[in-house]
Amino acid sequence: MEKTLAIIKPDAMRKKMAGKIIDRIYEKGFNIVGLKMLQLKENQANEFYKVHAERPFYKNLVSYMTSGSVIVAALEKENAIKDWRNLMGATNPAEAAEGTIRKDFGENIEANAVHGSDSPETASTEVPFFFAD
Repeated sequence: MEKTLAIIKPDAMRKKMAGKIIDRIYEKGFNIVGLKMLQLKENQANEFYKVHAERPFYKNLVSYMTSGSVIVAALEKENAIKDWRNLMGATNPAEAAEGTIRKDFGENIEANAVHGSDSPETASTEVPFFFAD
């Protein structure tokens, strides 16, 4: 079994889409092995997104991710990372495939409803960032 991290971002939380997103997670056969709602503090968001620290969008990303509540989830299933990435859709909702979470619930490239680990290496640091073993 593989684990990946999912975050339901502030835009989806404000639009009250968390339940619909969680329903889709279950419909695709994921097990939710960790789940919590929280408000990221600036220092947490800085640390979590430090891989993007040199990019021009970093400050806006941190500001956005601390702008409201999020739900973080540890998902588990065979091929969890790939399957979650497919369910999320392309980063830009305008380019995402029909029926994906970002196409259906995302607003733009930043406010795109959800986050997911992009590789096993990333998942191995992102999941423990929010969840103990």
